[in-house]
Amino acid sequence: MAVNEAPPRVLRSLRGRPPNSPDAPRESDPSAGRPRSFLTRLRQDSPLLLMTVPAVVILLLFTYIPLLGSVVAFMDYVPFLGFSGSTWVGWDNFTGLFQDNLFWSALSNTFQITFLQLLLYFPVPVLLAVLFNSIAMPMVKKFVQSVIYLPHFLSWVIIVALFQQILGGGGVVNRVLATHGMSGIDIMSDPGTFQLLLTSQAIWKDAGWGTIIFLAAIAAIDGQLYESAAMDGAGAWRRFWHITLPGMRPIIILLLILRLGDALTVGFEQILLQRDAVGPGAAEVLDTYVYFNGVVDGNWGVATAAGLLKGVVSLALVLAANKFAHRFGEEGIYRR
Repeated sequence: MAVNEAPPRVLRSLRGRPPNSPDAPRESDPSAGRPRSFLTRLRQDSPLLLMTVPAVVILLLFTYIPLLGSVVAFMDYVPFLGFSGSTWVGWDNFTGLFQDNLFWSALSNTFQITFLQLLLYFPVPVLLAVLFNSIAMPMVKKFVQSVIYLPHFLSWVIIVALFQQILGGGGVVNRVLATHGMSGIDIMSDPGTFQLLLTSQAIWKDAGWGTIIFLAAIAAIDGQLYESAAMDGAGAWRRFWHITLPGMRPIIILLLILRLGDALTVGFEQILLQRDAVGPGAAEVLDTYVYFNGVVDGNWGVATAAGLLKGVVSLALVLAANKFAHRFGEEGIYRR
């Protein structure tokens, strides 16, 4: 008897079994390779689609529908007259915006603070995630993480008050200097160091919380890569440079793109709380410029024009950063 030839008794028993029997020979499903129809996919994915409905409604109500208010940038808008009663002025609001020296100062301050935060703040969560991952004792690791995460849950009012008590004119630092016969310094009211102050506050408040995503990225790296590298004699620095950093690169690039999209929003509440201490020359950014021109002074057209310009620049930054990510072989926020 051949090897692949079944005994006649076995063949007869298989022929007598129903097609759905677990012992019966299975035939390939003819519809397995066919694409599913739209109605089939809609029926199968309906639970997931229903879960996204609240998020879509929130986006429509608070993001996309308010975009219709951008027409105010082309109007001499008066809230009591509404859209129909206000006068269309075309590009006059943008002309007045570009002729305002305070606007250019706000734009310059915004870009400077953004550059400082990208240079000093963005690498800190990556380094903290690497340090957390290297802690061997679980209890110590959890304690350190809890301490680092805690400032994220404090409001900016508390953060600014704490910095005022430490670095202000009557703060702890000046009292220590005074006891040693040295002159005091008031960092909280110094326009020259205000941008570094904002960056340090942002690092202290949110850098620990930002490590969560990077820790997840490190956890997804195959541990056998580290073992193989260690057996080949690679030290800690080489393992970080050739394994950890490439494994985190997609997340780093994705978060960098998202950060650039929000680059011109550098902390409205944080700056507003400290603006009077250093003056508008050092603390005026695009968000505060929009607030004081629109809400405070009632110049809604110019304020909306500044906000619309901010959105256009942010969109350009996202598209440029995403194209730059494609050059490195990463998908970014969308594929080519």
